[in-house]
Amino acid sequence: MDEKTTGNVMITDKSSRLGTKDIALTALFVAVMAVCSWISIPATVPFTLQTFGVFLSVGLLGGKRGSLAVLVYLLLGAVGLPVFSGFTGGIGHLLGPTGGYIIGFIFSALLMWLAERLFGKSVTVLAVSMIAGLIVCYAFGTSWFMSVYTKNTGEIGLMTALGWCVIPYIIPDVAKIVLAVLLTRRLRPYVDR
Repeated sequence: MDEKTTGNVMITDKSSRLGTKDIALTALFVAVMAVCSWISIPATVPFTLQTFGVFLSVGLLGGKRGSLAVLVYLLLGAVGLPVFSGFTGGIGHLLGPTGGYIIGFIFSALLMWLAERLFGKSVTVLAVSMIAGLIVCYAFGTSWFMSVYTKNTGEIGLMTALGWCVIPYIIPDVAKIVLAVLLTRRLRPYVDR
């Protein structure tokens, strides 16, 4: 806690601390992300609502609490709790070929927090930061995938990696962003109370 003395008055900065409500909301959205990762939507290429959970968490909680929720979610998964898709967890899952996409969630959250700090919390800023966060997640995850795949199986081209890991998910991920923006816009006043 930062304290400053002005004359005889002490000013205390409590904005850097998390209160009980902040901790409860952060924990709630860690659970939301876990549940979203367990929901698998059958399609030509099945997908989960994992990225939706990340975007909704940062959108509703704001950059600081949302990024903390994503970090806690990753740490719970890393220690073995089954919070990832398919009820999986463990450091091996994060170090595997697709683990970079999960680790990329933290970079998405931090980018959204930066955009919020620089440009505010408007719906436009939120939507653009979610799209930028998704691109960062795709870039980090694809780089990770190519590195791990090359090390374990053999050389792989960028277009092949994108065809396997990104292109089939673009439309569902954009739909998740639209839904996350709409829900954030509708529910944020209740969370901010």
